[in-house]
Amino acid sequence: MKIKEIIKEHEGFRDQIYLCSEGFKTIGYGHKVTEQDNFEDNHIYSKELLEEVFEDDFGKARRAALRLTNHLDIAEDAIDVITSMVFQLGEAGVSKFKNMFSALEIPDYSEAAEQMLDSKWHMQTPNRCQELANIMRNCDL
Repeated sequence: MKIKEIIKEHEGFRDQIYLCSEGFKTIGYGHKVTEQDNFEDNHIYSKELLEEVFEDDFGKARRAALRLTNHLDIAEDAIDVITSMVFQLGEAGVSKFKNMFSALEIPDYSEAAEQMLDSKWHMQTPNRCQELANIMRNCDL
């Protein structure tokens, strides 16, 4: 699935814990370390293990994206974009994109893309947002 590669590219990969731009402990492909995780500072983890963590995180993001879009009849690429957004922002964060979802009800993919760009998220991660907005816009084609 192409969206997995896009998410991995956006997140980058680290085999040990680091602090993300929001100050959270993170590892692998943007996995936010929780109390349930057994990751330790200053320890290097295998790519194989962190790929499994990514697959689990991706599955959670995909299920959340499907919950957010289950009432919509939209292109698979649009669901992929929302999956990527959920991976980064969480389901609650993406649910706040009310104008984007209103545009998707039509569906008007160009307007949905514009609503993605008209956000605090776009200011925080402009390249990622622009790339995903371009994918969304191209759902019209």
